[in-house]
Amino acid sequence: MKNAKIRRFETVDTAETEITPKQLAAMRNVDVRTVDKSTLVDIADVEIDMALPDRERIQDFIRQIKNPYCYLDHGIVVKVSFAGKRSMEESIVHYINTMEG
Repeated sequence: MKNAKIRRFETVDTAETEITPKQLAAMRNVDVRTVDKSTLVDIADVEIDMALPDRERIQDFIRQIKNPYCYLDHGIVVKVSFAGKRSMEESIVHYINTMEG
C-alpha cells in the first residue's frame, strides 16, 4: 500500500468550503461533556474512497466527519487529541491509509 504524503495546511480546503485555523481550534476545543451529540457525525457512516489521491481523501474525510477532533463511534462520543509525535494531518493520513486493509 502506498503511504500518503504528509503536508501541513494553514487552512483545509474541503472542496465545498475552506476551514480556517480559527475554525480548527474551535473544533479542537469542543467539550465532550457538553457537546450536542446530534451535531456529531458517526465515523461508521464515513466512507473513504481509496481511489482518490491523498489530499482529496483527507478533504473528503473532513467533509464527511465535519469535526476530526470530536465525532461519534457507534453512538459513543470520541474526542481526539494529538500530542507529541503526530499532527492532526499526519494522524488522519495514517488512519485513512490503514482503512484500506
